[in-house]
Amino acid sequence: MHKSKLAGFIIDCKTDDLPAASAFWAGALGMQRRGLDGSEGENYVWLMDTQHGLHLEVQAVTHDSRIHMDIETDDIEAEVQRLEALGAKRFQQFPRWWVMEAPTGQRFCVVRAQSPDFERLATQWP
Repeated sequence: MHKSKLAGFIIDCKTDDLPAASAFWAGALGMQRRGLDGSEGENYVWLMDTQHGLHLEVQAVTHDSRIHMDIETDDIEAEVQRLEALGAKRFQQFPRWWVMEAPTGQRFCVVRAQSPDFERLATQWP
């Protein structure tokens, strides 16, 4: 059995200027920006939401701009298989996550559990 939950939303920006893109979204949403550590800081900026408890990130991408969600899980392969049984398709694998495609065409990611409240809020799946 594994557990999964909504991790948050990622604002994908087709841009060469991540600081400007994240400044816009931080201002638009009334949030503070915080860079991520290491190599992740080159492509992601965390938007800190102290009001609603949402996890939001601005990400520099090469594909068209869009917003996608992440589902976090303690067993990525089990969650991917569960979602496939519901009709999703594997789109692209990365070293630490899968990009999936819903039957309706939206893409989303299945990532490793990382939020501090994961155990309390996650749903258990057979």
